[in-house]
Amino acid sequence: MSTASQATPRLAPGRSGVKKELPDRFKDYRHVWVFLELERGNVHPVSFELLGEGRKLADKLEVQLAGVVLGPPGEMVEDAVAEAFAYGADLVYIVEAPPLADYRNEPFAKALTDLVNTHKPEILLLGATTLGRDLAGSVATTLQTGLTADCTELDVDSDGSLAATRPTFGGSLLCTIYTLNYRPQMATVRPRVMPMPQRVDKPVGRVMRHKLSLVEDDIVTKVLGFLPDNQSAMANLAYADVVVAGGLGLGAAENLQLVKNLARAIGAEHGCSRPLVQKGWMPADRQIGQTGKTIRPKLYIAAGISGAIQHRVGVEGADLIVAINTDPNAPIFEFAHLGIVTDAIRFLPALTEAFTRRLSPHSRDKLAS
Repeated sequence: MSTASQATPRLAPGRSGVKKELPDRFKDYRHVWVFLELERGNVHPVSFELLGEGRKLADKLEVQLAGVVLGPPGEMVEDAVAEAFAYGADLVYIVEAPPLADYRNEPFAKALTDLVNTHKPEILLLGATTLGRDLAGSVATTLQTGLTADCTELDVDSDGSLAATRPTFGGSLLCTIYTLNYRPQMATVRPRVMPMPQRVDKPVGRVMRHKLSLVEDDIVTKVLGFLPDNQSAMANLAYADVVVAGGLGLGAAENLQLVKNLARAIGAEHGCSRPLVQKGWMPADRQIGQTGKTIRPKLYIAAGISGAIQHRVGVEGADLIVAINTDPNAPIFEFAHLGIVTDAIRFLPALTEAFTRRLSPHSRDKLAS
């Protein structure tokens, strides 16, 4: 009779088993950088959110926090620089050139990679917007460094490495990713994942200017025109103060009208969980969660949503989460501030009627205050 082996099985190495061996060429990389996304004179709010997070990382590392502004010569770049200092930057790097008036991958990637190679930051953060994702991928590829996309948490490890946490496996798990042997360590963060820091007026500090080593004739892509989407009917869920959303617990597509009615009554945006988009019940711009919109409203009402981790990651920054579900064991009740165990199809019309009776058109605007 054979005897089973008593040897301890070998486990796959984790973070603790990986040795950090930073090559000599990277040892003088220091400081935390945040790319300020500037388009048509406006800085995307995610840039300010990242400055707040970057401030925390820089303080832990005892280094400086720098903003990076790329744009055409003129007032809008200077305004963006002033805002960067107001949101916590210690210094700002500027590349001003006419080819940077509108976003194109080639001149923006060239400007940012040249800045990195010249001034050598150890951490570079960008917003996970359409522009930021395109730019971050090109810059990381050019620099041959690591990029962790769509992060939900950033921290610094005991040895000074950036610990970038993001959902994986369709949002069912959270993993922390390290870039141990390359610099800069790059990460993108979606809008509204990080809280907005307090803005404090202060004088413009140190500014370092860098020249773009491209001229218009060197750039293949040309801007033929600009079509603003200010009148678009796309949802603005990420920055809504009040959001009402529905899930599979509503049972049928026509029951989503109950969510829309409540949202209209209280002056809110409406949205849904991922399965409803997959079924074609709502458009993708209304999806809330890790693969949809991340929201930080003052009030979030979730009707018939189970609350899987993919959805939780997208909503847990809300000030007040009210969950309505027939299943008392639904995961959403683990992180909701207020849970109501009942049938949302019956409850939503009653809630809408109650709000309609109590709220005047003017008082609806005060609901989220």
